Amino acid sequence: MDQWGRWGMPVAASEQAPWIGQLWDGAWVASLIIGVFVWGLIFWCMFRYRRRSDTEVPRQTRYNLPMEILYTLVPFLIIGVLFFFTVRAQDNVLAKQTGGNLHTINVIGQKWSWTFNYMEAQNPAVGTIVHEAGTVERLPDLYLPVNEPVRFNLKSADVIHSFWIPEFYFKQDVIPGHPNSFDVVPNREGTFLGKCAELCGTYHAAMLFNVHVVSVDEYNAYLKGLADKGQTGELTAPDWPNTVPSAPSNEEHDR
Repeated sequence: MDQWGRWGMPVAASEQAPWIGQLWDGAWVASLIIGVFVWGLIFWCMFRYRRRSDTEVPRQTRYNLPMEILYTLVPFLIIGVLFFFTVRAQDNVLAKQTGGNLHTINVIGQKWSWTFNYMEAQNPAVGTIVHEAGTVERLPDLYLPVNEPVRFNLKSADVIHSFWIPEFYFKQDVIPGHPNSFDVVPNREGTFLGKCAELCGTYHAAMLFNVHVVSVDEYNAYLKGLADKGQTGELTAPDWPNTVPSAPSNEEHDR
């Protein structure tokens, strides 16, 4: 029943999630109000202007100017209200975090898994950059510190992917040659399932990863464990993985 109250959304796990949650709730409420109003008009017209006999035909009206103005303006009003609240939610979700212990994780989407680079060289508890790369056969683990800001820098090694953690109520495309970035503050400990939300090819369904929101101490301990395994340094993706070589000019071709 709790999920019905959230209109099917999972329990939120980030500080930014309520902005999307409120937009989602508002869109559903507005849709239901509009739907009930339209259904009411349909059934009222069916009853009020029904044909009452075989000889009497209801009065036919070619046009009704006030009605036409109304059903032209109302959709623009609805779109304007939804646009306002969408932009407000977008601005708050995409706002960059300032101050505090900002953790940076460089994410690479590749066929068909994920690579996570923890840029923690300035973190005295870790002191180096560590990484973890997944494969189709093995899901990678993404560890995040609870109640501390995290910046995700997203790059693709091949095709368009989409980085999605449903409990954060947010996803962002991972586009070749076009780095993307967003900040989030996880605020609920637990283990969640991340995934690719873009149909990216043959093994798209295998692009899953486990998300662990843990205490700061457990986060640092996990990264130290990666360093002890030798998983240090940053794994990078090419800047323009899908660059097409330029064709030779006509002069060069003639030669």
